[in-house]
Amino acid sequence: IYDGDCIFCQNYVRLVRIREAVGPVELIDARSGDPRVERYWREGYDLNEGMLFVKDGRVYHGSDAVNVLAGLSSPVSWFNRLNGAIFSSATASALLYPLLKLGRRATL
Repeated sequence: IYDGDCIFCQNYVRLVRIREAVGPVELIDARSGDPRVERYWREGYDLNEGMLFVKDGRVYHGSDAVNVLAGLSSPVSWFNRLNGAIFSSATASALLYPLLKLGRRATL
């Protein structure tokens, strides 16, 4: 689940090319009205603070989502290789994700 109105989020989802690594993936725009989005809000996930990635029933939010996605991505492009090199570390993800959010907020 990502912010479909955010150019950074749109590009991240497009560039990470997760489908090539794991197969079918359902992308849900957080602003789409999909009932699952509301469910995650009720469960306490603030989608203004980060994307969600759900795999095998486990929910990853924000830096954890980016970390898991980086670990699943295949090195099919320069972006995936860079993303994997940086964000496959949980520590790096936790430290850098807030900076990415800050840059996004400043830009938008």
